Amino acid sequence: MRALVLHAPKSPLVLEERPAPRPGPGEVLLRVRACAVCRTDLHVVDGELPDPRLPLVPGHQIVGEVLEEVPAPGERPRFSPGTRVGVPWLGWTCGACAHCRAGRENLCDRARFTGYQIDGGYAELAVADARFCFPIPDGFPDLSAAPLLCAGLIGYRTLRMAGDAERIGIYGFGAAAHLVVQVARFEGRRIYGFVRPGDDVARAFALSMGAEWAGFSPDAPPEELDAALIFAPAGELVPAALRAVRKGGVVVCGGIHMSDIPSFPYSLLWGERGVRSVANLTRRDGEEFLALAPRVPVRTEVTVYPLEEANTALDDLRNGRFSGAAVLVPS
Repeated sequence: MRALVLHAPKSPLVLEERPAPRPGPGEVLLRVRACAVCRTDLHVVDGELPDPRLPLVPGHQIVGEVLEEVPAPGERPRFSPGTRVGVPWLGWTCGACAHCRAGRENLCDRARFTGYQIDGGYAELAVADARFCFPIPDGFPDLSAAPLLCAGLIGYRTLRMAGDAERIGIYGFGAAAHLVVQVARFEGRRIYGFVRPGDDVARAFALSMGAEWAGFSPDAPPEELDAALIFAPAGELVPAALRAVRKGGVVVCGGIHMSDIPSFPYSLLWGERGVRSVANLTRRDGEEFLALAPRVPVRTEVTVYPLEEANTALDDLRNGRFSGAAVLVPS
């Protein structure tokens, strides 16, 4: 099979011919039909996330067709051959630690992640733990479904961390934001979009996706926010978001990596404002979001790249050259 392989951080992916992977007990072998490109992939490739398993096939928003499943001892297969399934970032957890037993498997200290410790979907074939795969809802073609598997899931979890907030600011209007804004509007919330200064294209995109106001990240919104969701990996947005939220409001950081947060006066935090992060996802998040997405219905904006152009897709993401999500498709 063909695969894009990372051999060292801060180096381009290499297109290689590799032996087809074989599933072990409890795993499925998938023919990759689409794999969305995530900013987390960029953090792995750029060396901003430590200790990836190398050499590594990145990619964790996989839509695949089941070719084979090897059941775990004493278990029945979850999927029939030909079933279309999605593979997310969370690829395995221990199931035994205090976090797992408390329903917070996203915090498992021994967790393994697709496209980080487990080879991912920048390839023609992939293997995944069947327990961590999701059936793809009807009505979502491969290209539309792929961004749901991280951008959608993390956006959904980040929105849930905002509680019942009505007026929500979204900082960074990329793949996650353009999906979560649709869910928020479906739930009757009001969205204010914040984009990089001078990026009028992103500002127009935020308005087209349902934001009732869109401005640049240093700007003050027309009214105080109940909550702010930060998807851009820029630590300086945390004080900016704190300035924009009311007393008792919350700032939720939805990314896995962020640059250092600069110092800020305590007065920005005072008034029982809160700052919290979102870590990974749980399978329950996936089940809830993929049941909700067809009801909205969530619409994905995608730019398609052939598999062999993964480096171009990553560079375009790094430089903000497209709106919505990028998706790789094996030819």
